[in-house]
Amino acid sequence: MKELIVEAKTDNLDRVTAFLDEQLESMGCSMKIQIQLDVAVEEIFVNIASYAYESGTGDAVIRISHEDNPDRAVITFIDEGIPYDPLAKEDPDVSLSAEEREIGGLGIFMVKKTMDDMKYQRLDGKNVLTLVKNL
Repeated sequence: MKELIVEAKTDNLDRVTAFLDEQLESMGCSMKIQIQLDVAVEEIFVNIASYAYESGTGDAVIRISHEDNPDRAVITFIDEGIPYDPLAKEDPDVSLSAEEREIGGLGIFMVKKTMDDMKYQRLDGKNVLTLVKNL
């Protein structure tokens, strides 16, 4: 398992993406899957940076590990921000036009659709969101 700890600020997105891409390349990840994971990680990290720490900033921990059977990447985000389960929100009705849909939720919906598994836990005062993608 590899770990990166950064201040949860959108200015650090490039560091997070570079860290992720370096690990995925070492796993032999295809470019298609790497792009899907880059988009998912951007969505999750920007949400943490934008909403987790209401009146200030705090850290975001990004962990990535490689499992062999089945061959998959496991990416975990940990923050000490306000409790928030992004998986609890109902998926947007994508059959409606953009004007008819409620604002928000489309990014997490796209992440759910591209990952093979996701889970959220609130542990020891921390948000823990795990993404799993088969390689």
